[in-house]
Amino acid sequence: MNYILEILGLSNLTFDEFIWVSFGTLGQLIFFSRWIIQWFKSEKSKTSLIPVAFWWCSLIGGIITLIYAHHIGSFPFMLAQAIGLIVYSRNLLLIYRVKNEKN
Repeated sequence: MNYILEILGLSNLTFDEFIWVSFGTLGQLIFFSRWIIQWFKSEKSKTSLIPVAFWWCSLIGGIITLIYAHHIGSFPFMLAQAIGLIVYSRNLLLIYRVKNEKN
């Protein structure tokens, strides 16, 4: 395990730092998973689609990543995530508004 951490450049982290890096990585993995979801959904329907799960992964991954960016004190990283959260939230709001109007 130490060898893997050393290769990744994580061997000198304290436990607290390791938890924060793991948290940030989780956010990025959730954020990245949206592209896999979008790809599979589009392949299945044979047309380009953006499913609701794409926006939920964007929002959840973005929130986690924003928290991590705040922890490491990166203003550009925080700004990018905060702007993205507005877009993801607005898309979800529009999707659910249209869905409720149909019912």
